[in-house]
Amino acid sequence: MQEPRAFLLTVAQRVLSNYWRREKIERAYELTLLQIPEATAPSPEERAILIETLLTIDQLLDGLPLAVKRAFLYSQLDGLGHAQIGELLGVSITTVKRYLVRAGTQCYFASSPD
Repeated sequence: MQEPRAFLLTVAQRVLSNYWRREKIERAYELTLLQIPEATAPSPEERAILIETLLTIDQLLDGLPLAVKRAFLYSQLDGLGHAQIGELLGVSITTVKRYLVRAGTQCYFASSPD
């Protein structure tokens, strides 16, 4: 290794970035949980699984434009149709379809075995 200090700096920055990303997702999830009745709240085990799933989805969608991510999440998590997504994002249905194909392709190829 020619530049150990630069290598360590890069690793530290990535670890810190991942930490803050995880914190942001966990915080958003906890805020969402506050909006549902306590009787229907998931167990601690279910919460852990859900957070890990959200982190995986976030990693799979990493690098995509924000509009593509939003279209995918509206479709998969909120169950919205193409027209509804297009209205929310201010784009055509054709563009929504293109976004969903792009996000789906990213997820498929990122998660497929080598």
